[in-house]
Amino acid sequence: MTASTDEEDTTGFADLGLRDELLKALTGLGYEEPTPIQREAIPPMLAGRDLLGQAATGTGKTAAFALPLLQNMPAPGGDNPSALVLVPTRELAVQVSEAIHRYGREIGTRVVPIYGGQPIGRQLRALEQGVDVVVATPGRALDHIGRGTMRLHDLRVVVLDEADEMLDMGFAEDIEAILQETPEDRQTVLFSATMPPRIEGLARSHLKDPIRIQIGREPTPAGEAPLVRQVAYVVSRAYKPAALGRVLDVEAPGAAIVFCRTRDEVDQLTETLNGRGYRAEALHGGMGQEQRDRVMARLRNGTADLLVATDVAARGLDVEHLTHVVNYDVPSAPESYVHRIGRVGRAGREGVAITLAEPREHRMLKTIERITKQRIAIEKVPTVADLRARRLELTRAALHESLIADRDLERFRVVVETLTDEFDLMEIAFAAVKLAHESGGGGETDEEEIPDVTLRAPRERDGERPGERPGRRVSVRDADGRGGRGRERRLPAGGMTRLFVGAGRSAGIRPQDLVGAITGESSLTGRDIGAIEIADRFALVEVPDNAVDEVIDTLRRTTLKGRRPVVRRERARP
Repeated sequence: MTASTDEEDTTGFADLGLRDELLKALTGLGYEEPTPIQREAIPPMLAGRDLLGQAATGTGKTAAFALPLLQNMPAPGGDNPSALVLVPTRELAVQVSEAIHRYGREIGTRVVPIYGGQPIGRQLRALEQGVDVVVATPGRALDHIGRGTMRLHDLRVVVLDEADEMLDMGFAEDIEAILQETPEDRQTVLFSATMPPRIEGLARSHLKDPIRIQIGREPTPAGEAPLVRQVAYVVSRAYKPAALGRVLDVEAPGAAIVFCRTRDEVDQLTETLNGRGYRAEALHGGMGQEQRDRVMARLRNGTADLLVATDVAARGLDVEHLTHVVNYDVPSAPESYVHRIGRVGRAGREGVAITLAEPREHRMLKTIERITKQRIAIEKVPTVADLRARRLELTRAALHESLIADRDLERFRVVVETLTDEFDLMEIAFAAVKLAHESGGGGETDEEEIPDVTLRAPRERDGERPGERPGRRVSVRDADGRGGRGRERRLPAGGMTRLFVGAGRSAGIRPQDLVGAITGESSLTGRDIGAIEIADRFALVEVPDNAVDEVIDTLRRTTLKGRRPVVRRERARP
């Protein structure tokens, strides 16, 4: 069954058969009527059916699974949880836990978030005291199961929230191990923003005759602008920092997240934006949990304007007043683009998704458009004249607001009247506006123009397929090290060192997994990585000599397909 939201539906929460305590909690929270995903998901979940839901971020899916979970829950007071919600990140665990607590407050539901980075003693005490719902990241949940501190034999329902994110982060084996510890007769609910084959496979293995629901964002009525305006600027790499600053100056976001590929890029861009006058904060995997919490607190309370983050570090973040999402580079996968832009345009609020694309990334933009079925408008980077015009408009808006809201202007009359003896009234007004404009940071800029980029159709090199990156050689080898044609293993290219990674084809390792793990948390880009060879039980990857230690450190701290493999320099062969 696939749900459709084309027809108008006036169903209220009371019509869904929810108990009075839940309705009272929803009323207190200001909920008036269910969203499409809530209307479609709550009835089958109340009936005990397994459910496979595809829903974009911001469609209300937390309440869609939390309300029926609470409705069907036995009376609070048992020792072991009756519901387990698995989520990809610490931040999302906290958000979902807080939401379930708010919905279930009237019925006394005990909810505990379980995640890494928090002292485990606190979690142990909470579990010992008894809990009804556990919201956990897969790694920490498996840890508690192994310790015997979280017993799942009384479990009635398991929810996999943002399942595609969990698989992308390498939690597939952890999820399988957790589900093996749950009762056979449990109800299983899976929500995912995208539905790649891996999700379908997970659903076939663990869901029983599930109801299928597919809900996108609310369609835009004819003649109205979409809630999320999607735009891209094609700019040369050397001009990207300047282009980003120019775009942000023109857009004037209330709060924004800027996504970067590497930690170094995050740190450098944060410094650049702070130098431009923005209150920017960095967020990446090299930061401790306390640092992350402080950064998020500054963004949420308005003491920071911009969050500059790696994709991994920003997963699961939910900032209510977010107005803009910026892709400093084109995401390597359309699914990443969907997750990122899903953070704006929520709850009926407008938002903007901006992408800075290098000329070579233009084709990937078209791929994202085709897969998401959403248009990304290509616009020119604002010129210096555009920037000046925007700053004048901001000055005009500030003066307009002051004239409307400030009734204490009379005390300035004496200044104006004394000046009218010598100057024309309009000249006085011009001078006052000039002072206000310059004091607000709108003075003349000495910025240079950013050159336009002419897009050309990509040409095929001799022996190169369209879209193939030059210099990158990838092979999948058998366990004895021979490729399909029996070639001898070649020596690393000059200036490159080959690294041994103790996981290969049998663990599901693909070249893109290694590239993503390296570029996501190191200073390297995809173009810096050399040949990649995948054998049955190991992989070999070439990296620049001067980045060997950094890459080894990165891969040793990174999970690949749910495990941390051995990583070292390749030993010399006789």
